Amino acid sequence: MTVDKIATVELGAGGPQVGVQGLGCMGMSEFYGDTDERAARDTLDAALEAGVTLLDTADAYGRGANEEFLAPFVGAHRDEITLATKFALVRTDDPQYRGISNDPAYIRTAVEASLRRLDTDVIDLYYMHRRDPAVPLAESIGALAELVRQGKVKQIGLSEVTGPELREAYAVHPIAALQSEWSLFSRDVEKSAVGAAAELGVTLVPYSPLGRGFLTGAFTDAGKELAEGDFRKKQPRFTGDNARTNAALLEPVHKIAAAHGVTAAQVALAWVQQRAEVHGLNVVPIPGIRKRSRLLENVAATRLTLTADELAALEPIAGRVAGDRYPDMSSTSAARE
Repeated sequence: MTVDKIATVELGAGGPQVGVQGLGCMGMSEFYGDTDERAARDTLDAALEAGVTLLDTADAYGRGANEEFLAPFVGAHRDEITLATKFALVRTDDPQYRGISNDPAYIRTAVEASLRRLDTDVIDLYYMHRRDPAVPLAESIGALAELVRQGKVKQIGLSEVTGPELREAYAVHPIAALQSEWSLFSRDVEKSAVGAAAELGVTLVPYSPLGRGFLTGAFTDAGKELAEGDFRKKQPRFTGDNARTNAALLEPVHKIAAAHGVTAAQVALAWVQQRAEVHGLNVVPIPGIRKRSRLLENVAATRLTLTADELAALEPIAGRVAGDRYPDMSSTSAARE
């Protein structure tokens, strides 16, 4: 079956053309319960067929296992995809330990490890996964700029930073993309970061555009509904009363979905896509997908246009969401909130 390819957009000022929807690969290795390698590889094939060319991973996902998992696909399709990975979240054998490092020496070590696991000579887009305020931003960006000069990295990205931090980094070296959570449930990034990105020509790459699956409408009391090993069991928005409160907020999403004959997930993704027009910047959401059927459903959302009245009906949702995005928000720039 031939699949119509999605439209493309420029990734950063003067950057490559990528599909207007990307693919978050984290869940193919861990975090959402049991994994299915065969289904995940089938999803990668479906993504490429549909024109989804920005693949997103990180050295922290599976403690490097996700990068290793992607390596064969990257090798087979290196000129067809834009490969993004990240550094800064430090994980050890202790499942409870997660540190952050932006130290230049660590960056140099991390990139070599990612290149080796991905079995590639260059990373197309290399993100700083989280900001460590103890390390001057100019030092970290300077180290990343050196990687660009060495040809190990093509473009630099940041994740979960504020507008002022984005401007500070851009003054050292151009930043191609800002990856931050952005969805009908999470709009605090609009306070400062979105405006700065639009001003600088930085592409917004929203992660969790489906609210880690909550915006699909599948959950009412996720603590009971999620499988063992699913990290969402500990996410405040998925817990008990919060989950029930948040499920009730989806009534307008379901109503709009029914009117268009689409799913709640497609409405949520279309909303994110249309924020690009509101704020005057390029947006490439990266929903995390593990099945071909979900991939095809999600890319169809790139062709869905919501009316002004529908957008107005969705407007109040984020302000009414119960629970923080994470149990511990200390790894996110405070001003972003």
